[in-house]
Amino acid sequence: MVELNRWAWIEVDLAAIRHNTALLARRAGRAQLWATVKANGYGHGAIEVARTALESGAQGLCVALADEAHQLRMAEIAAPVLVVSEQPPVAFEQMLGDNVVATLYNEATIAEYAKTAARLKTVGAVHLKVDTGMHRVGAPVESAMSRVEQISSLSSLKLEGVYTHFAAADLPQHAETANQTRRFAEFIAELDRRSMRPKHVHISNSAATLRDLTGQTDIVRVGVALYGISPSVEMQAHATELRPALAWRARVSHVQRLAAGEGVSYGLRHRLEREATVATLPLGYADGVPRRLWKSGGEVLIAGRRCPIAGVVTMDQMMVDCGDLDVKIGDDVVLLGEQLGQTISANDIATKLDTIGYEIVCAISSRVPRVYLNQ
Repeated sequence: MVELNRWAWIEVDLAAIRHNTALLARRAGRAQLWATVKANGYGHGAIEVARTALESGAQGLCVALADEAHQLRMAEIAAPVLVVSEQPPVAFEQMLGDNVVATLYNEATIAEYAKTAARLKTVGAVHLKVDTGMHRVGAPVESAMSRVEQISSLSSLKLEGVYTHFAAADLPQHAETANQTRRFAEFIAELDRRSMRPKHVHISNSAATLRDLTGQTDIVRVGVALYGISPSVEMQAHATELRPALAWRARVSHVQRLAAGEGVSYGLRHRLEREATVATLPLGYADGVPRRLWKSGGEVLIAGRRCPIAGVVTMDQMMVDCGDLDVKIGDDVVLLGEQLGQTISANDIATKLDTIGYEIVCAISSRVPRVYLNQ
């Protein structure tokens, strides 16, 4: 077992990251693979994942925030980094100093970014994001050409790419993916007619890459699949070759035998139906275990057996109904991962909570130590 100051920790298998990166790079074909390491590498550790992915076939990185890009640069990671949404003007000087690629799409933001770059006597690399149907961020298709012309007219900016983002590629039966692909292809065709096509054109995310929807792209922006997690339950058949990289482990910190009818945890909302051994684990919702997981059939693995969470998950601790299992303080527990042939995946937990695997791993708190295997 791992010896740490806490009896709760994350294990990240970098061999799995290497395997997934190489697999996805092959699936990308002629396109470059850019690894998405935002949100601290989906809870896995941005620096460690970025280095491993770049050593294994990735050619660039994607983040959500200017500060995430800065963290990579402070770690002396020199690969191209795309910040995938507009940032506040206060971040522009840092982004330009870090030589990262800005995503822009609003007329005023483009003008302000160009002004900052001109003041610093530099040229800022830019990718224009086009909204082809997700309606989160991006220039509407109808005005995207105007934004291309605006960026191209500014000497302090260089348009290096245009891209869009799928809203439903992880739902294989959804018709909107084909509609977005068509709208984007029409926009790129218009750029070609005007001889304004930039170096990079990209559309594919993890789900699209796993489904081989990589025709109109020369970069695949791969996130959740890099970590061995299927983009959705519906995509599981497409993700069988991926290897989950993260295991969430703990040790039993307290054991008690309680009589039938006894209540457990705040509010005593959970009452034991029979006499049982209840084990306490030293982690809770402050560590990222959803407080409501007890009501949704949440389980952990102890000695290869599935044991249900008993009562409300508290801030720093949670209780587990072990029945008649012989449990001792210090015994190994798995919240997410494999133990003695039994497995709990991020999507297993997500399904119980009517959410997605992304949320489960991204929610794991930074106070949970990360241990890196196969470095």
